[in-house]
Amino acid sequence: MTICGENVIVAHGKGNIDFSRVISLNESAAYLWHKVNGQDFTAEQLAKLLMEEYEVDEATALNDCKKMMQDWLEAGLTVI
Repeated sequence: MTICGENVIVAHGKGNIDFSRVISLNESAAYLWHKVNGQDFTAEQLAKLLMEEYEVDEATALNDCKKMMQDWLEAGLTVI
């Protein structure tokens, strides 16, 4: 969702009733989230999408996607 011009995602459920798990997404992270939201995905699949949309090498894309997925997990978002 977009709030005040910022792309954000919020973990669902009672565990986040205070909205403490809100993640602000940059343009590329928002692009990836919209592409895979509601689907199972891997870091490799995210990296491929990132390389198709942006000028980024495979190693950088994969490293960034692994870090992003870890951030999403720590925030309570369900990722595979």
